[in-house]
Amino acid sequence: MNSPTTAPPTGGHGAPPPDGSSGVRLLAGWYATGRPATLADHLGRYGPPPVTAAGGGPASAGLIEAVEAAGLTGRGGAGFPTARKLRAVADRRRRAVVVVNAVESEPASRKDRFLLAVAPHLVLDGAVLAAGAVGADTVHVCLPRDPSGGYRRLDAALEERRRAGLDRVRLLPHALPHAYVSSESTSLVRWLGGGPARPQGSPPRSHERGVDRRPTLVSNAETLAHLALIARYGPDWFRRSGTREEPGTLLVTVSGAVASPGVLEAASGTPLTTLLDRAGGPAEPLRAVLLGGFAGTWLPAEHLRTPLARRDLAPLGAAPGAGVVVALPRSACPLTETARMLAYLAAHSARQCGPCRLGLPAVAEDFAALAAGRADPVLWSRLSHRVALLPDRGACRHPDGAARLAASALHAFADDVDRHLTEGPCPAAHEPPRIPVPPATPPEAWR
Repeated sequence: MNSPTTAPPTGGHGAPPPDGSSGVRLLAGWYATGRPATLADHLGRYGPPPVTAAGGGPASAGLIEAVEAAGLTGRGGAGFPTARKLRAVADRRRRAVVVVNAVESEPASRKDRFLLAVAPHLVLDGAVLAAGAVGADTVHVCLPRDPSGGYRRLDAALEERRRAGLDRVRLLPHALPHAYVSSESTSLVRWLGGGPARPQGSPPRSHERGVDRRPTLVSNAETLAHLALIARYGPDWFRRSGTREEPGTLLVTVSGAVASPGVLEAASGTPLTTLLDRAGGPAEPLRAVLLGGFAGTWLPAEHLRTPLARRDLAPLGAAPGAGVVVALPRSACPLTETARMLAYLAAHSARQCGPCRLGLPAVAEDFAALAAGRADPVLWSRLSHRVALLPDRGACRHPDGAARLAASALHAFADDVDRHLTEGPCPAAHEPPRIPVPPATPPEAWR
């Protein structure tokens, strides 16, 4: 994964904070050195994290108020206000638990594993600060179970902190099965409680009774890293970057038909064209971009000047999601690429409810037939009907995301749909895939 090429800001303990106008904050140390930060590097740049009062004292309330004033929202995809989640757990007034969600099971995203690889102590600082704010004595850090070495690197960072006596809470690493739905918040809670890493659709909610039946804060790794910087530099500093409605920066994984795919940090509201240019520019003329990953939305190329912000993308039926931008070249068949993603999503469902066991596989099969030009007289009406039946019926939001992807493809590539239905598959449908998609095989394990 390539790193960005913009010149880094300066900052550090006793020095000015990372410059919000540059759009580089979380990755400032990486830009400055080009290597992962050790604990010594981290403390030299930022100093020790501020102290919060465990159990909801004044300092804890002050941190929640600062996060609220900063306008920080979750960077895991949903964009829920972070202060509201903190307060919901803190208000339970019982010993709580914090869960760091770095499972990142979206195939097109690399931001959380990149952040943990180059700046692990920002994430861990944020988790410890959040624990103090909600009255937690344990932090569970959840990563995917894969051979990338992420768990080993995290364990080394935790050992550095143990030796330094830095933290007053327990920090425990975990490697979860790498299924698509394993990163859903209730999947993490269920797995940490000894169950399978599948979503739990029924109440109570995690903030009411989660891990060990205690109030539980589940927060994305990037979100907690932002929290660590807000605790140091304050909400006004955080708001110097981004837009009034959506302040701060976000990590974006840019891939597909660009010269230098990688993880970028950019201010909220940065135009999509700017992000593509920072990733080396399009490698060939583009047909569209996929925003938000496999559960996201196709946006045709004529909208590439749109800012990456919810307010600007909402009229187009899109959202930033977890910060994924996949560039699709004109030479690719968009229906074939979408069909492969839908097949993967169908294979990686939890199979706990009707929409995932029956509806999603049926939609994937119909879309594959459309992409291959195997149209029967009722394919279009049947596919449209099935896509409309998926949302708001599952135990989790997995079928909703698949429906969003399918519906956006049918809309954005309507001309291709018509040609495939009437004339058979386009020549590009027989070409090698242009977007990497893991094999459409069910997960080997849920525990």
